[in-house]
Amino acid sequence: MKRKLLTLLLAGSMTATMFAGCGGNDPEPATDNNASNASTDDDASKADDNNSVEDTSAPEEDASVEEQTLKVAAFEGGYGADMWSEVAEAFEASHPGVTVELTIDKKIEDVISPSMKAGDYPDVVHLATGREAALTETLTKEKALLELTDVLDMTVPGEDVTVKDKVIPGFFDTLGTNPYGDGVTYYAPMFYSPCGLFYNAGLLKEKGWDVPTTWDEMWELGDKAKEEGIALFTYPTTGYFDAFTYALLDSAGGSDFYNSCMTYEDGIWESDNAKKVFDLIAKLAEYTESSTVANANDQGFTKNQQLILDNKAIFCPNGTWLPGEMAEAPRADGFEWGFMAVPAVNEGGKGSSFTFFEQMWIPAAAENQDMAKEFIAYMYSDEAASIFAKSGAVQPVAGMTDQLDDDNKLFYGIYDNGATAVMGGFASTAPVEGVSMADTLFGTVNSIVSGEKTVDEWQKAVEEASDQLREAME
Repeated sequence: MKRKLLTLLLAGSMTATMFAGCGGNDPEPATDNNASNASTDDDASKADDNNSVEDTSAPEEDASVEEQTLKVAAFEGGYGADMWSEVAEAFEASHPGVTVELTIDKKIEDVISPSMKAGDYPDVVHLATGREAALTETLTKEKALLELTDVLDMTVPGEDVTVKDKVIPGFFDTLGTNPYGDGVTYYAPMFYSPCGLFYNAGLLKEKGWDVPTTWDEMWELGDKAKEEGIALFTYPTTGYFDAFTYALLDSAGGSDFYNSCMTYEDGIWESDNAKKVFDLIAKLAEYTESSTVANANDQGFTKNQQLILDNKAIFCPNGTWLPGEMAEAPRADGFEWGFMAVPAVNEGGKGSSFTFFEQMWIPAAAENQDMAKEFIAYMYSDEAASIFAKSGAVQPVAGMTDQLDDDNKLFYGIYDNGATAVMGGFASTAPVEGVSMADTLFGTVNSIVSGEKTVDEWQKAVEEASDQLREAME
């Protein structure tokens, strides 16, 4: 951390020496190797003659450090706000002179955007892509974020390992951290979560229904459930179709096809593999619980999540934060969390699970950029990761899953059970007025479920949006 220069008042007539401290270590006192430490006999005699009294008091030292306020804005998700306060206190304790000014809100974009427009920026922002307000995407498109590539080589505060060596391999190699697809990091990965289909395992046990592993088995289960007044599927909001759709795309055509979709390859959304995904979601719409669309918004999404707790719907796409978010909600007798990968699109394929991770970034206009990078590096320390883990938020640091409870071990073990891991979202482009891939691809699902739009209309609109965004990349 930055410190003020220290003025050391040395004994005798030695000139005061100035130091600059760095990191979390105080500087060692400087010595003047050219100065003579010997006293002459004449000097001693004069001292005796003058009855001088030696001053044995310790030299005065100004050990003050530079006071610095680090403004951190964080999205309050399903993990709650308390963990942020604890992490901020721990960071302050290891960085004397630094005060972390926290702003935490469920709609953090609405809180910080007015100040940012007036030129007052947070130093650090924890806010993932894929949000309805799309603040992270907007600043990315405007090239208004600070490059974080050098953070990877920083030593994690309080430890002897670099950030890139501490984080699980692969997280810094995706469009989720390098949004321009050029290998340059602008987002720091935070709180990773396997995404898939949550369900009441107790219900399936009670009914004697098997957990489906293919889409044919899903439709068979849907028909059985319908006879008993239970829907096969619901979803919180259409925004949750990002991870779900990404998993389907990778399953339908493999990683190369998936990356082509994410980088707007010409004609990719008109391909047969893309058509498989559009058709599958359209068929799933026929099995979706009837009240879902009406509640698929920021105000009603928990009502849709409640459907699986009440045995009114079986499957709901979500991430590992869901159990915490619904911890206090009522539930059917015998309820037991179940979690599965998205079934393979092609016969004989493996299920897939998109690894969603949140992002932390620094505005290019942030005032305290060096300390902001230090704070981000601290996010991967054992100390910070352990604090987050107590709330169920798992940092992409090796060994953190060992600290989880049984439910979360089940969720994070999805890849151990053979599911293919999918990571990375759409490449960032220059802003295109009126064009949003998220709105066009995911937001249209409500209209598919309600019957307002056809699959052909949907597919055509997605290809058109992709074409415009590809041109913005060139």
